[in-house]
Amino acid sequence: MKKLENKVAVITGGADGIGKAAVELFASEGAKVVIWDMNEVKGKETADTLTAKGMEVTFMKVNTADFHLVENAANQVNSSYGRIDILINNAGITRDSTLKKMTPDQWQSVIDVNLTGVFNCTKCVSTFMTEQNYGRIVNTSSVVALYGNFGQTNYVATKAALIGMTKTLARELGRKGITVNAVAPGFIATEMVAKMPENVLAGMRDKTPVGRLGKPEEIAAAYLFLASDDAAFINGAVLSVDGGVTI
Repeated sequence: MKKLENKVAVITGGADGIGKAAVELFASEGAKVVIWDMNEVKGKETADTLTAKGMEVTFMKVNTADFHLVENAANQVNSSYGRIDILINNAGITRDSTLKKMTPDQWQSVIDVNLTGVFNCTKCVSTFMTEQNYGRIVNTSSVVALYGNFGQTNYVATKAALIGMTKTLARELGRKGITVNAVAPGFIATEMVAKMPENVLAGMRDKTPVGRLGKPEEIAAAYLFLASDDAAFINGAVLSVDGGVTI
């Protein structure tokens, strides 16, 4: 029996990177996966590739920062499948700058996607989870939420806020059969990170006790664990998957 047999999972930011790795893993474990992302080309490509392999994956172009678009998307998923079991709030953006140089637009755009987007998705999807008295919600925080990072006031603010949101929602939704947890990734070798200068990558590796960057698949595995029934008694937790960088 696969870990997510016949579960319906919504994964935001699932077109590439960590989100794509999660889509592939969840689908291979029997879930019916719906990708919510703004990247229509990569999103459809991911869905089509996995569908050709016999998995059930669909793509929806959704701006998670827009409440009404999210509400409509959630209604469509529930109408199509009759339920939504899992929500992975993986979508996120960066607009890095020091406080001195950061513009109000840089601040607000990150808040809108990384924080308000999670609120929008969780509020809309949890409505259906409450009705069925079952749900698994996983929020993507970050190692920087735990110790800060130069030039990322906006990003760190959102990721730290998600930890507080996770714990609050775990209290509110736990009695309704819904668990809410967070994963805090460390330095992960996504395509975006791989394009950084070698000296920067070397610095990341040096800071990590295991001596390497993490793989997107390793974060996806943490999502899978928290979304599965193996983690049914875990609620309000923040799982650091960072190779020990916060030690």
